[in-house]
Amino acid sequence: MNSDTVKRGIDRAPHRSLLKALGLTDREINKPFIGVVNSFTELVPGHMHLRQIADAVKAGIRENGGTPFEFSTVAVCDGIAMGHEGMHFSLASRELIADSIEVMARGHQLDALVLIPSCDKIVPGMLMAAMRLNLPAIVVSGGPMLPGKFEGKAVSLSTVFEGVGKVHANLADESWLKSLELKACPTAGSCAGMFTANSMNCLTEALGLALPGNGTVPAVYSERLILAKETGYQVMELVRQNIRPRDIITPKAIANGVALDMALGCSTNTILHLPAIAQEGGIDWDLSRVNEISEHTPQVCKLSPAGPHHLVDLHEAGGVSAVLKQLIDAGLFDASALTVSGVTQGERLSEAKVIDAGVIKPVAEPYSKQGGLKILFGDLASEGAVIKQGALSAQDLVFEGKAKVFDGEVAVTQAIQNGEIVAGDVVIIRYEGPKGGPGMREMLGPTSMLAGMGLDSSVALLTDGRFSGASRGLSIGHISPEAALGGEIAYVATGDTVRIDLKAGRIDWLLPEAEKEKRRQGVKELTRREGYLGRYAQFVQSASKGAAFRSGKEE
Repeated sequence: MNSDTVKRGIDRAPHRSLLKALGLTDREINKPFIGVVNSFTELVPGHMHLRQIADAVKAGIRENGGTPFEFSTVAVCDGIAMGHEGMHFSLASRELIADSIEVMARGHQLDALVLIPSCDKIVPGMLMAAMRLNLPAIVVSGGPMLPGKFEGKAVSLSTVFEGVGKVHANLADESWLKSLELKACPTAGSCAGMFTANSMNCLTEALGLALPGNGTVPAVYSERLILAKETGYQVMELVRQNIRPRDIITPKAIANGVALDMALGCSTNTILHLPAIAQEGGIDWDLSRVNEISEHTPQVCKLSPAGPHHLVDLHEAGGVSAVLKQLIDAGLFDASALTVSGVTQGERLSEAKVIDAGVIKPVAEPYSKQGGLKILFGDLASEGAVIKQGALSAQDLVFEGKAKVFDGEVAVTQAIQNGEIVAGDVVIIRYEGPKGGPGMREMLGPTSMLAGMGLDSSVALLTDGRFSGASRGLSIGHISPEAALGGEIAYVATGDTVRIDLKAGRIDWLLPEAEKEKRRQGVKELTRREGYLGRYAQFVQSASKGAAFRSGKEE
């Protein structure tokens, strides 16, 4: 597949005529056609400035001999979609994004792609498309938002969500909350902490599909425009060298991505996206590998919501490059992996260094000897579940309590507001998985309200849905198999005892087997969905497989 298909020879005179209707000269038509996939939308603050980023990318492409063609894709703001029907569509949009890019690239026979995401599902959706198409491709995001300042402290979106909990707990009033909401999100860009968007944008550097700085250069810095121009320039080098995504994102690159994930304490959502990206490239990836890597990869950063620092602090401390260089020096990262820079990770990071050890700790003196995420198994999660252990005060925690069971997020949110959840409870939110939701909603509302009430360390939250990267506390998501697929979580009842053992990596349902078997005889009838969510529910796989669609090779 290349643009010669639509522009060379006598038979393509009609095609060239249409290209000239766009105002293209023969010189422009004769150059490689580069798709610039811009997820700009006026609905998403992380994307509001992407027209400027795209213009810079196109300038770089033209400078180095290409002809850029900008087109768009959908983008959902998880923050605005949170806590209502809209959240059903966030994860589900990932597949739409990948599909729409494939349609445009194949329909017009493009030679290469520059992918411009910013927020949560757009980054993995674009990476999935890159792997599927396997055209020369490179990512440049819109960059992170700067944190706000409120009452002398740095704040971000998660602070506002937790502020809602404070108001419900009568620890603050509505006028205080209104003042906070004005200050928490002060600029364009993806929300300022190590939430899902920034996690995935940082991971693009470790995977090798973006230039250094992509994950951390703030959205409002002119340095971001320079990075965008360099990205446009570099995609032409990828075309000339015929370097493609599957040359770069290999099994060792995925392992590198997980290593950075552990070192930074990224969002639990990365554990959904990496398997989906791997599947598009035909790479087998088992969730148990996460624990293998986490076991010997220390967490060297604690960024909001787990700690006081934000993405701009990581940037000024040396950025992702400094973290990766430390991992390379410690033998925890494969320096031989290829990157879009046309050189290996080791070669492009040779001069990287830590500028502020208060933000990026030495590997020998980390926040934790283990990585920020852990996969849990057990009879409540035979296929796995995930916890952000880096956001906990202890990683050898054992928590045992009585279950309070809710079918869906709405019911549990109401229960928290009514004061029905108390210290020692194990709150179970089910039928929120990829199929049962459908769409695997995030539960930032419940987690942040509990945090605002001071209950985040004394109440456990378990769900077959997922948690926002802004969540903290004893929150365990992605429980697989999900309730809608007959997982054990479907049969737990209020009052049952549940035991969480972080050191052993288990979640267990403490009930006699005979009683469990009796419970399994009851099956909840799911409401059938219409429209896109109905089709999504038919094709989506378990969270343990990245909530990706079934492969087209499967019946």
